[in-house]
Amino acid sequence: MQVDVELFGILRARAGVARTVADGDCLGDVLADLAARFPGLKETCIDGRCLRPSFMASLGGRRFVTAPETPLSAGESLLLLSADAGG
Repeated sequence: MQVDVELFGILRARAGVARTVADGDCLGDVLADLAARFPGLKETCIDGRCLRPSFMASLGGRRFVTAPETPLSAGESLLLLSADAGG
């Protein structure tokens, strides 16, 4: 299933795109897909199926998630940002 992904800050700079889609049924799947397609993310932001500690994931801007097994729904919007974003 495809999930809409919006990248902010350093993640956007490392990927070279502001938005993309990724395949996966859970957060870990999506992160692994992004790491495979964007080497810059793998080098600095994603560690296997998890975000490195200085980065965060938000489901549709409603709640923050970290567990790789967090289930995602088709058409879900996933926001990836630095933990220090917003001040």
